[in-house]
Amino acid sequence: MKKAYDIQRIMNLLPHRYPFIMIDRILELVPGEKVVALKNVTINEPFFQGHFPGNPIMPGVLIIEAMGQAGALLAAESLPGEQQDSLIYFMSMDKVKFRQPVVPGDQLIFEMKFLKKRAKVFKMSGVALVDGKRVVEAELMASFGEK
Repeated sequence: MKKAYDIQRIMNLLPHRYPFIMIDRILELVPGEKVVALKNVTINEPFFQGHFPGNPIMPGVLIIEAMGQAGALLAAESLPGEQQDSLIYFMSMDKVKFRQPVVPGDQLIFEMKFLKKRAKVFKMSGVALVDGKRVVEAELMASFGEK
């Protein structure tokens, strides 16, 4: 990884903004191959007000969204130069398994890798880890299009 991927660079690549940007940092990115991304889960997240009061758990769909955002960063950095301004659209998810709750104080590490790349469609597999333990796994598909 030759470029630094802090939150400013991430926001240059993704259209998401607070409260919906789910990636804090990219730890590793190999275009066309894989990405390792990080999200710090804090009690300040707006979804914890209602999910669930007195027992805060990060919604599984938001963990999948974060995996999708990590995958979108990988896809964006893997596109040819003339397509790098394209939006990445989430298409589907398969083989999703939620193995353990994610709570405030956890640090999520997302590992996404390409399975297939065709024309405008990418298929990736990924895991979300907390303290090295698999908390979510899934296969995701996305496509890119015009902004």
